[in-house]
Amino acid sequence: MGKKVKKDEKPPPDDVFDTLLVESRQAATVVLMLTSPEEDVQSKACEAIYKFVEKCDENKKLLLDLEAVDPLLNLIAGEDRTVRRHAIMALGVLCAHPDVRKALRKRPEAISSIVALLSPEEDSVIHEFAALALSLMATEFTSKVAIHEASGVEPLIRLLGSSDPDVQKNSIEAIAQLVMDYQARGMVREFEGLQPILDLMKSEYAIVQRLALLTLDRLTQDAENRRVLRELEAITKLLDVLAQPTLSDLHVMVVMVLSNLLEDTESLELVKDSGGLKRLVALITDQPPPEEDTKKGDKKGGSRAGKKSAKDSKGKKEDEAKEDAPVGGDSIIPTLPDVKMCAAKAIARSARNSENRKLLHEQEAEKMLIQLLTFDSADVQASAALALAVISEYVSARDAVKEWDGLPPLVKLLNSDNGDVKEAATLALANLTTANSVNCIEISNLGGIEALIACLGEVREEVVANAACALTNLAQDEGLRSDAQVKGVVPSLIDPLRSNNTNVQSKVALAVSAFTCDADSRQEFRESGGLEPLVLLLHSGNDEVRRNAAWAITVCGVDEPTATEICKLGGLQILQEIQMSASRHSPFIEAALQRLLDCNLSAKFALYNYLGPSNIIEDGFFDCGQLRQGTPFKTLEDYCRQEMDDKRPVILLNAKAGGETEGGDSGKAEEADVKADTSKTKETTSKANKSTKESKGKSGRMSRTGSRESPEANAKKGKKGQKDKEKELERQRLEEEKSKAQREKEEKAREEELAAQREKEAELQSAEKAPFTPPPDPQLVKYIEEVSEKILPLPTSKAQVVALAEFVSEKLGGSIERGQVANFSWELPLSQVRFELKSNVIPMGRMKAGIHIHRALLFKALADRIALNCSLTRGEYNRAWNEVLLPDDDEDEPTAPKFPPKKYIVDLVHEPGALLTPDTQAAVSYMKL
Repeated sequence: MGKKVKKDEKPPPDDVFDTLLVESRQAATVVLMLTSPEEDVQSKACEAIYKFVEKCDENKKLLLDLEAVDPLLNLIAGEDRTVRRHAIMALGVLCAHPDVRKALRKRPEAISSIVALLSPEEDSVIHEFAALALSLMATEFTSKVAIHEASGVEPLIRLLGSSDPDVQKNSIEAIAQLVMDYQARGMVREFEGLQPILDLMKSEYAIVQRLALLTLDRLTQDAENRRVLRELEAITKLLDVLAQPTLSDLHVMVVMVLSNLLEDTESLELVKDSGGLKRLVALITDQPPPEEDTKKGDKKGGSRAGKKSAKDSKGKKEDEAKEDAPVGGDSIIPTLPDVKMCAAKAIARSARNSENRKLLHEQEAEKMLIQLLTFDSADVQASAALALAVISEYVSARDAVKEWDGLPPLVKLLNSDNGDVKEAATLALANLTTANSVNCIEISNLGGIEALIACLGEVREEVVANAACALTNLAQDEGLRSDAQVKGVVPSLIDPLRSNNTNVQSKVALAVSAFTCDADSRQEFRESGGLEPLVLLLHSGNDEVRRNAAWAITVCGVDEPTATEICKLGGLQILQEIQMSASRHSPFIEAALQRLLDCNLSAKFALYNYLGPSNIIEDGFFDCGQLRQGTPFKTLEDYCRQEMDDKRPVILLNAKAGGETEGGDSGKAEEADVKADTSKTKETTSKANKSTKESKGKSGRMSRTGSRESPEANAKKGKKGQKDKEKELERQRLEEEKSKAQREKEEKAREEELAAQREKEAELQSAEKAPFTPPPDPQLVKYIEEVSEKILPLPTSKAQVVALAEFVSEKLGGSIERGQVANFSWELPLSQVRFELKSNVIPMGRMKAGIHIHRALLFKALADRIALNCSLTRGEYNRAWNEVLLPDDDEDEPTAPKFPPKKYIVDLVHEPGALLTPDTQAAVSYMKL
């Protein structure tokens, strides 16, 4: 055997610490290890923290409380690559917690340290988690600014070309968050990032493609980016994606990007020339069956999911969290209705441009949208109806919609329970009926009027506004307007007038003006209480509401009852206030004010002291004296109900004969006489009956006594006691008969009194219910008859003026010498008439004396009756005068030149019939005191 040789073992140096394997189950211990000087310990600690924080959010918050953020920030800037890798992995996952992001924002060097890890020298894992950290930090605006300042956009764009899909995914997600700020959109274009983003659409991974489309959706909100994408043929690439049924899960977001690109006319023309619009139409109109698309989409989803690498499965929890998070379009579940809805919205968005509407019409986009109206999805129907509404702003598109049977489904959608559908359908009908009578008639034939009237009662305000606009368009046709009035459109417009929405107020007020063009509808509107909310709209601060309300009042105020009611509600006062306002005044306000005054000449004369030749005084006109601007104007009925006072009397001009009231009074008197006669005859007949009964009773008694007395006389025997008893019985019988007759009389008298009292109460009730009728003036009727008989046949206007002036002067006290007007007694006769009538309202015919104001008023009223043009002007101190236009001389030869007529003032006081030239001393002294 050989000799055993002992091996020499060298002991470790004395200054070297023996290797120690430490097992720790406390996070605090691992955090302490981050500050170790040994790189191996730092790396293992970072790796342990990464695994720990990946489990749940509570672990992330725990490490934040243990102050692990600062050591990790120091380690990602270290020299050792392995330490940097594990440190950024831990920090990247930690950034998913909002409190961690808040803590990092307080450290200015954090963003720049993370951006530095995006350099090309670093490996793909560092790139992946650094981009992840930036994508999470970019959710807050302040972090976006910090990333811009740290020049983080350019390295992120460079990483889009990485071969690692996780790096691509995190980088594009960070860019998608950054481009929500408009400044970053320009930076992406400057760093030529549009092409790499387009290239990501070819990725094998769905999440990368969806994030690329989300980024493009936000980038295409910039016009310059849209121009660059057109040069890069982005539209063609997007349409290629739409043409692949296997990519159906991306179609929604592709259409969203296309909707932005098609805002530009150049993009729409490009799509038109390349035939892409027809491909889009084929997709929207559901050419392939929806079931097949769904199956293909499912298969493709499985194949694409199968392509995920082991590396992708490594971050499975992160991807699931990202896909579940509602970031942009990531939360959308792609379905066929969503694609259609987004495509219809894209067309609606593009059609906002007038040039685009023309191009879409040329490509028959309306036909495709009409097909979508019948799709079994409320969102699709609403989007299609809205797109039709926008395209219908193009005139030719309105006819095209009718030709392709687009009106029936739109009218049908008015009965939908979905508010969005009903709003879009009413808007489409409002645009389709604008200046298109053919569409209006077709909608009426389809029963659209009833449906639109029903929409006026909807809670949704935009539906009401659109329905009112459509009905206003229909009202342009007289037949359709009458049909709508019969179906109750006028009362239906009253409640929407009380809406607080200015758009509803404006549209409904315009509809009121369209449907109150005839007397019956105005009466219905007035009796239904529509004038009060209409007048209140004049207080609106919105110019359009105020303008439309004023126009409606202009239309409604054509007839006198409506104009009077508007004045009662304060409409005249409100219009006067607005007229004096520099900011709210408009021609519509002026027109409404003049219309009210023209229909209420009493108010016009009281407020403006002037009536022109076109203002014809009619029955019921009264002069209550001069009123200051803004003073409430009372009606004749109010003045008649006032108790008599010592103020200026109200002069009434009412030439109605009062036959109806007189006839009614005479009829009532005749009825009373007949009743009285019948009551008298009843009394006489009852008395006669009673007298006959009494006479019969007496004769009977006489016969009975006679029969009794004859045997007594023959026998000459009787007893006085028996005779006294018989007399007593007879007396009792007579008293009983008299008491019965008296009771019957008293009962009949009571019945007659009750009947008379009932009749009086019935008469009083009927008088209260009867409409107010102004006091008649039979004397004024005689004046008008006399003027029509004697003055109207005169050959010339001048002769008529002179004769009428003399007639008026004669009826009101004759001529008065100059300077003697103050001594002329006219007030006492007026007070006597006032006392007789027990009223402040005095008919003009009852006046026997008057001065300037009374004579001028009567002259104007009679001149209007014989079509003699003249004006009436009120001055101060009861002065008033009439102006007429007359030629120089009506008796000139026919060959003499004709000059324009001249203005004259008619003298009715001093020299009745004299024509005074204005601005002369005589005219000035006549007009002024």
